[in-house]
Amino acid sequence: MSTAPVEPPQRLVSALSGDPDSPVRKWLAALPTVVQQRLDAWDLTLERVQAPGGRGSLVALVRQQDGTPAALKFPVPGQASAREGAALAAWDGWGAVRLLRSDETDGALLLERLHGAVSLRSLPEAKALLEAAGTVRRLWVAPAEGHPFETLAGRTEEAVAALETTGALVPAAGPLVDEARELRRALPAGSTEQVLLHGAFRQGKVLAGERVPWLAVGPAPVVGERAYDLAGLVLDRFEDLVAGSGGAATARRRVARLADSLEVERDRLRAWTLYLAVAAGVRESAAGDRRHGELLLEFATWL
Repeated sequence: MSTAPVEPPQRLVSALSGDPDSPVRKWLAALPTVVQQRLDAWDLTLERVQAPGGRGSLVALVRQQDGTPAALKFPVPGQASAREGAALAAWDGWGAVRLLRSDETDGALLLERLHGAVSLRSLPEAKALLEAAGTVRRLWVAPAEGHPFETLAGRTEEAVAALETTGALVPAAGPLVDEARELRRALPAGSTEQVLLHGAFRQGKVLAGERVPWLAVGPAPVVGERAYDLAGLVLDRFEDLVAGSGGAATARRRVARLADSLEVERDRLRAWTLYLAVAAGVRESAAGDRRHGELLLEFATWL
């Protein structure tokens, strides 16, 4: 139990600084009280709120009643976060952080404690890609009958609409946006593969652990084909490729290496990566970060 004050980290507050009457802002305002109530209900002792933390959740480092360290997470409400606990329960610690407890009323997730400051991004690129591939492979399991996860086809409809809206704000990217939009419509229908995916996989989502060296965190789970998860890995550290010489050839080699090592079709991995790069590029450009957006769009042209 803890009586220490709980304050959301500034990064989370800044990320959610929209309409004060929106449900997310109301959630943020109530968060200190909700966290304290959960600490009391589960007999947890607060050590500290993790800072700077992320833009999609509050994570508090806590001790359980028996002194065992753990992490108490409150994801920002939304469809993806509502399914995070279900995915972690399905994996049961295999390749991912272990879920110890959860509560549907406030979305709280009590997780095993990992080394939050040490991700695969701390490793040299070749080693990081190798470890990432080994980790994500473990997550690809058949979803249980009646599972609660959305499919890639379902996620596609909303994503295509968003791409059309943001793409209109970046006219120069028109041809790339058209190609990405068509790929996104066609790709889910072109595969019968239905496995549980992390849904937001990248090197920064794999943290050092005690049980095993590396464990995935922060899924946005979805059911579909494995190439979707690998596309995030192709995009990892893309800025380094854009800044260096021979970046286009290196990007294509990365696609081939990841696809071949995990028995995924190269063309489908290339297509999913192109879509994600374009979607992120126009989103960043429309939000005002033109430099980052243009780099993503340049990377997409290499594919």
